[in-house]
Amino acid sequence: MDYEPLTDELERIGKEIVDSAHRVHKELGPGLLESVYEECMVYDLRRKGLKAETQVDLPIEFDGHVLKGNKLRIDMVVEGKVVVENKAVVEMIPLYEAQALTYIRQGKMRLGYLINYNVTLIKNGIKRFVI
Repeated sequence: MDYEPLTDELERIGKEIVDSAHRVHKELGPGLLESVYEECMVYDLRRKGLKAETQVDLPIEFDGHVLKGNKLRIDMVVEGKVVVENKAVVEMIPLYEAQALTYIRQGKMRLGYLINYNVTLIKNGIKRFVI
């Protein structure tokens, strides 16, 4: 299986996402709603000069056909290249990872993060996906 390394730009964006997650969690701590963390992340990323969009509609493609009535909704897309799925849950389940991977694939991206803010140490709540 051939693996193509991520570009320096994607690595830089990923580092900024992780840095922002650390900053937000350090200031707010666990226990808040997902939407609060999302809004703070977007603010922090935009403050750094990155384009961060929230609740991005993503059409579903099946067998080369784009479905008209159904769409996925990604929590965040940074610079149009990186998916961020935010959670504030007691326990991460495999479904959340599958969801993040689906968003990355359907969005034709290579990098994504699943971030759970409801943890004592944020490093334990960040999962990185490269496809």
